[in-house]
Amino acid sequence: MPPDRGVGSGGQTATPTRYRMRERLLAIGDDFVIETAAGQPAFRVDGKALRVRDTIQIRDREGTPLYRVQERMLRFRETMVIERDGQRVATIHKALVTPLRDRFDVQVEGGPPLSVQGNVFDHEYAITRDGLRIATVSKRYFRVRDTYGVEVVPGEDDAFVLAVVAAIDELRESEQGDRRRVGR
Repeated sequence: MPPDRGVGSGGQTATPTRYRMRERLLAIGDDFVIETAAGQPAFRVDGKALRVRDTIQIRDREGTPLYRVQERMLRFRETMVIERDGQRVATIHKALVTPLRDRFDVQVEGGPPLSVQGNVFDHEYAITRDGLRIATVSKRYFRVRDTYGVEVVPGEDDAFVLAVVAAIDELRESEQGDRRRVGR
């Protein structure tokens, strides 16, 4: 079953909602509050949830778990899995063939896939469904070090989109670590 739309934001709005995210959520392992552009708490990230594998939970303001993001090794490539209520709702991995730009594929259970394209390593990319942009990620939204913005269009499940972005950030960090170890 695909994620519900509008659940994360507490309903649908007429304008996009912009959130401030922190880089390297899994590496840091701390709790973190995702705020709106206006500085209002919107979601909580629990980085200490389950440390057996790299795992975080996206929670609502009151602390109710919405999504769990966990690293998995599937088919010889790193994969992030997003679960809701113990059920897998999405699987994210880097596309095998990516000419020129970074591309990640998001397979959504029971729904159309999402595509992530742009400069993931610099946090400048778009998330689309059926060719329509549902979110934009950019460092230009905020000038605070180690943060970036996520703008989600109305009608989407904001918490799910933020979980996708957190998963991509972890895959990005993991790939950068691999590049450093190889000496690139």
